[in-house]
Amino acid sequence: MLRRDTFSYTVQARCAPAEAAALLSDLTRQGELHPLIVSVQRLPPRPGALASYAISDRLQAGPLRFRTTYQADVLINEEDEIVMVARQRPATTVRNHTRLRAEPDGLLRVDVEITLSAPAPLFRYAFRQARAAHLALASRLGAALDRAGNPPPAT
Repeated sequence: MLRRDTFSYTVQARCAPAEAAALLSDLTRQGELHPLIVSVQRLPPRPGALASYAISDRLQAGPLRFRTTYQADVLINEEDEIVMVARQRPATTVRNHTRLRAEPDGLLRVDVEITLSAPAPLFRYAFRQARAAHLALASRLGAALDRAGNPPPAT
């Protein structure tokens, strides 16, 4: 039996939607933001995907440390919306739906909704890990997007 739950977060930054979409949709650039990612390898796109990746994470359960590799696909990559799905065995899926919206005063609002489904025996661990990792990513994302919108001056 599969269990499913959702969490979300919002980040604001000073950058253009296109710059944010470029960072958020290119998973090879996520290593600096996502605390579990060890490596990202671009793969040929799977049918229906704009881009596909193999991602290795470093996880811990009590005293055990282990790596796991899963596949992630970018399904929608537009200036105002990004949808990605990651799949891992056994039967675990993470869906990331990101919406980007320009706000007054040059701010960009990034709303992210993460939905995780996993077999009941794995669900609590997987959901806890996913939420902690994505909230850590969120804490780093604003500064990364601000840098994307304000590159250092050329020397």
